[in-house]
Amino acid sequence: MKTLAIRLEEEQHAQLGMIAKLEALTVTDAIRQAIDQWVESKRSNPELQARAEAVLADIEQEAATRRGAINALLGDKSTKTTRSAGSETTPSSRRSSRAKGGDAANE
Repeated sequence: MKTLAIRLEEEQHAQLGMIAKLEALTVTDAIRQAIDQWVESKRSNPELQARAEAVLADIEQEAATRRGAINALLGDKSTKTTRSAGSETTPSSRRSSRAKGGDAANE
């Protein structure tokens, strides 16, 4: 459950409170019913549905891009692991040779 604070004009609040009282509802329940009705009316709006589908396509594209980036990172990691088993120099082996005096700048 989320809490939502809203600002109402005094007259609007007075009407809301009176209608809720006449309907034997709390103001919170009256607001929830109004929101439920508003959301339901929007669900059948074709323009809103088209915008929602466009947003969903954007989300899926972004997710695919991120998956690709992660796969590339994981692919690079497995490639570096394979290289370190071979004869190529890895960044960690370069660091250790520098620490042993292999880098002229540190002498």
